Amino acid sequence: MAAEEPNTMTKLLQDPHSLREEREKVLEVAIGREVRAFRKQQGITVAELSKITDLSIGMLSKIENGNTSPSLTTLQTLANALSVPLTAFFKGYEERREAQHTKAGEGLEIERAGTRAGHQYNLLGHLGSNSSGVIVEPYLIELNSESDTFKTFQHEGIEMIYMLEGQVNYRHGAEHYPLQPGDTLFFDADSPHGPEELVELPARYLSVICYPQRN
Repeated sequence: MAAEEPNTMTKLLQDPHSLREEREKVLEVAIGREVRAFRKQQGITVAELSKITDLSIGMLSKIENGNTSPSLTTLQTLANALSVPLTAFFKGYEERREAQHTKAGEGLEIERAGTRAGHQYNLLGHLGSNSSGVIVEPYLIELNSESDTFKTFQHEGIEMIYMLEGQVNYRHGAEHYPLQPGDTLFFDADSPHGPEELVELPARYLSVICYPQRN
């Protein structure tokens, strides 16, 4: 049975277009996030950290929420209690945020396992290690030949396809989905998938693959 149509009334957990408050850019918030992250990694409650450091629960709450600027002495106390170097609290503030801009026609042409003659893959961008813990690979895929069979892919992660031109019948597991310009297919990539029938060529679609970052 084909996957159910998404509920158009489903509320997203976050607004992708929301603007962060200006205060989230400052050093205090970056430090607070790191303190909270290290505390939770070690399974320590705020109350327990308060006993270890002799800092009040209220003060620790202000630090973790970025509402106060802790002194170096306070940060050193927290670093000792959490067994991390003092500089670890500044990691989020100093971390470089990358962006890649690929002009039309300048994507890196690559070969992937299963790539066949007449099937062109252009990698539109790639960010390696990053704070999100997720790797995202956007591809522009062009299918120009119907003379060659297409092997299905199977890999970890989640994939989204957005059809730009042409028409294909796309297989996912035991199901087939007719994709035309403007159609989207969002699926678990661990199941065999691929454009099994090329109905109208040339066909072009965007494929965005997301999978966990490996250390």
